[in-house]
Amino acid sequence: MKAVRFHEVGGPEVLRYEEADQPTPAAGEVRLRVAASAFNAADNGMRAGFLPIPIRLPHVPGYDVAGTVDAVGEGVDGLAVGDEVIGFLPMERGGGAAEYVVAPAEALVPAPTSIPLADGAALPSVALTAWQSLFDEGRLEAGQRVLIVGAGGVVGKYAIRLAKRAGVHVIATASPRSIDAVRAAGADEVIDHTVTDLLDAVAAPVDVLLNLAPIEPDQFAAYVATVRDGGAVVSTTAFMATPSDDTRDVRAATVFVRPNRERLQQLVALVDDGEITVEVTRRIPLTELPALHAEAAAGRIPGKVVVLAA
Repeated sequence: MKAVRFHEVGGPEVLRYEEADQPTPAAGEVRLRVAASAFNAADNGMRAGFLPIPIRLPHVPGYDVAGTVDAVGEGVDGLAVGDEVIGFLPMERGGGAAEYVVAPAEALVPAPTSIPLADGAALPSVALTAWQSLFDEGRLEAGQRVLIVGAGGVVGKYAIRLAKRAGVHVIATASPRSIDAVRAAGADEVIDHTVTDLLDAVAAPVDVLLNLAPIEPDQFAAYVATVRDGGAVVSTTAFMATPSDDTRDVRAATVFVRPNRERLQQLVALVDDGEITVEVTRRIPLTELPALHAEAAAGRIPGKVVVLAA
């Protein structure tokens, strides 16, 4: 089979489009004929070697995947050859940037039926990140208020939609290029952070501050003032500490996305019910994945890119 792999960590040039052995599922696993994988910033970090994830070389990137079950290992119930599924694969294992991938059965759920199968690869880790940030770590409830800093990205728009669905009042920051998209996602208040001081714009305290942007640490610490006593600061920017305020019982949490099959099933149901939209900005063939990594190494890639296996 064809796959994109790296045999050593380094720059984008270590990625090779090459022939690889077709994997065989062990007990509790299935093999997928891959429709697509999705590119995430962590793929770039894992390839470059600056994320502390213990991968085995050679490594196939692409831990978000969509495909069709092609073979089933012993002891697998609930999945059969021909089933269309999506999943968030264990990041340390080989990913979906290949024609076939072996995956733990417990990592997979039936794919959304309302969108093309390949587009389903764009859902798992980013939507799970939004859910876990808001509800597992933020503990948001109906009637509360959340401030989302950096809401113009893919996770931010999922967070807006999920928070609104839960009855939460959403204040979101965005740049001029993403203001319309943030407003369309359902934010109650949108702050253009390029022209407006956030501390002046937030009129009343919020229950949760969710940061999704690479802001300066001192700026992040100042934003804690927007959070009510007893509230929470949640961040996905794991490269810097999440600030708290112990004097006011404002706690801090940093989110490292975790697999959660039940939550992913719920997210798929929301997609098929039309309550959330799967964002796909670009679709590229597998052969162009090294070039995409080069683009990511040079600067941030906007939107969501899926990598088609065929």
